[in-house]
Amino acid sequence: MNIDGISPDSLQRIADLLRQQHGSLNTLPLSPVGEFQTRTVTLETLMREVTECLAQDFRHRPAQDFPMLYFACGKARVGSTALSNLFGMTGMPSYYQPLKAILRDALVGRPLTPWIVPSATDEPHIFSKETIGPYVLAESLFNPLQLLIEAGYPRHRLHLIMLDREPASSLASWLDKLISRAPADTLLRHYVVAALSAAHVASYAERQGVRVTHYVYEVSKEAVSSVRVLFDRLDLSSSFTENAVTSWREPGDVQANNARVIFPSEATIYKVPNLHTSDSAYRYQRRATASLSEAQLEVLERCGVNDAYRASVAACVRDLGLNAAMSARLFGDWFAAAA
Repeated sequence: MNIDGISPDSLQRIADLLRQQHGSLNTLPLSPVGEFQTRTVTLETLMREVTECLAQDFRHRPAQDFPMLYFACGKARVGSTALSNLFGMTGMPSYYQPLKAILRDALVGRPLTPWIVPSATDEPHIFSKETIGPYVLAESLFNPLQLLIEAGYPRHRLHLIMLDREPASSLASWLDKLISRAPADTLLRHYVVAALSAAHVASYAERQGVRVTHYVYEVSKEAVSSVRVLFDRLDLSSSFTENAVTSWREPGDVQANNARVIFPSEATIYKVPNLHTSDSAYRYQRRATASLSEAQLEVLERCGVNDAYRASVAACVRDLGLNAAMSARLFGDWFAAAA
């Protein structure tokens, strides 16, 4: 099968394999893609290389030396950067996709540098976010939680925060923000792959005995109350303050005070102008979807992306203990469909 094909039938076959979690996707050769990927390689090989890199640090550490890691994961453009800022504002070290940075080095054959996690003695709690997608199939297929676990991060020191966002809004964001790096048909294909891949991370976590909390972007419409509930669920009630949600700038500051957000070193190709908006608080940002075609919207339904989101909504309502009235306000018809 040509996984790089752009025909509707090809995309449907990929979606079917993803829903089946078919092992053939791990061993399929993935072709080079410009500056993003310069070697033909399988996902299985990339996962092994990144796992071995991480294990250089992890394998020699006792379990009690690992901080509790609140690990947020979802397809790209689901509000994960804003959540990173939020956790950084609490004073917790907040890491910006350190695992995908290693994967991206592996895609071009660069030497890999392990992620050095601080000692629990110095930092008992840390946050990290990873997004799936968007530029090449390898980063749209990879499971970042699997990398951590197979490299030796103790399962009981992990709490997965599973992220999602209304599919049309998220796709519109991909097409608006990332079009300078890839054509629309490629972004649509990778979006479907990333959305379905992300849906499997939570089930993987549950099989591994890792605690999971689903947190869907639309709950940020009522930011203070939803973040308070999230922190309660994470056993971080003592770290919650309303200021961490509503006041990201001191008077007179131009930018948010995100000193504890830690970014990796990445190639220039990944520095996309205006990729992230600057804001003074954690809040919901509405995304217009009128630019999407009927054909693009039909792909989301036909390939199962909308079904995956409905499942995310139901899980978020359950995990955060949202009542019916609040759920209807936040999710509208999606809540009715998920109920």
